[in-house]
Amino acid sequence: MQAAALTLTLLMLLCSAAVAQPANTDFSPAERLLFVKHQLGNVKAPATLRYRFSKRGTLEPGYEDRVALSLKTSADGSCCATHTDFLSGTHALQLPDLPAAEANPVILHFLEREVREMQRLTKGSQTHFRKRIRMAVFNGATVQALALRYRGQQVQVQEIRITPFSDDPNRPRYEQLALKEYRFLLSDAVPGGLYGIRTRVAAADPATPPLLLEELYLDGAEPHLPRTETR
Repeated sequence: MQAAALTLTLLMLLCSAAVAQPANTDFSPAERLLFVKHQLGNVKAPATLRYRFSKRGTLEPGYEDRVALSLKTSADGSCCATHTDFLSGTHALQLPDLPAAEANPVILHFLEREVREMQRLTKGSQTHFRKRIRMAVFNGATVQALALRYRGQQVQVQEIRITPFSDDPNRPRYEQLALKEYRFLLSDAVPGGLYGIRTRVAAADPATPPLLLEELYLDGAEPHLPRTETR
C-alpha cells in the first residue's frame, strides 16, 4: 500500500509539472516538452490511444507487447481522466488511474517501468535512478527537430535525448548499463503528443547487436532511424 501511495504521489507531481529541481530555476525546454505541455489537448474524449512495445538485445530474452491509454472526460468536463494498460501478463505495470492529466501519462509509466527494471538488473536504488533521469532531463538533455512519418504523412517531431547515468558517481556499480541512452519523440501532429520512446544500450563492439533495445511507438508511427541505431 505504501509503495502504491508513493507511486501515485510521483505521478501526480509529474503530471502537475511539480518536478523537484534547484530553487529559483524555471523548467528546462526538455522538461516543458515532456512533463508540462498539454499533450492530451489534441485528443477528444472518449478515446483510446494504442502503442506497441518491443524489447530486444543480447542481455536477456526479448518480447513484444501492447500499451493502451484510455481517455475519458474529467469530472469538470475537461480532458482527460486516464487509465493505462501498460503491457500484459507478467510484464504488466500496475499504476493508478489519473483523474485529471494533461501530460501524456504513458511517458510517466514508461519511466516508472524503467527505474524498476534498472533496480532489477543492477540491485540499485529506484530513488537514485529516478533522480538521475529527472536531473538529466533538467540540465543534460539535447532537443532536436526531426521529420518522421505517421500514417503515411510526414510530421515534425521533437527528439529529446538523455544519457542519465554516464556521469553518475555510482556508475562503477552498474557499468554495463551506464551508457544507456533515452530518446523521447514528441509531436503535436499525433494524438496524445507522444510519437515514441526508445532506450538503447550499445554492445562493447559497435558491429554487434545492442545489449538492450526497448521501443514504444504509437500505432501508425513509422520511425526511420540510421542502420547503426537499429542493430
